[in-house]
Amino acid sequence: MEAINILEKRENLNWDYDEEADVLYISVGEPQKALGIDIGEGVVVRYVESSGDIVGLTIVGVRERLLRGLDAK
Repeated sequence: MEAINILEKRENLNWDYDEEADVLYISVGEPQKALGIDIGEGVVVRYVESSGDIVGLTIVGVRERLLRGLDAK
């Protein structure tokens, strides 16, 4: 399997945080329609089926994760 190089395009990263839902949306380039694969622990990888390009990540429970991480230290 080829390596995933999502961070090679970091100058094109866009993000949006939904505070009420505690969800972080990260897109490579402008947000676009894509399929999502739940890879576990509240993380969804979004990709374009025709090209296989990864176009974003959705992370559920960002605030909770950060607070949990800070409490552990």
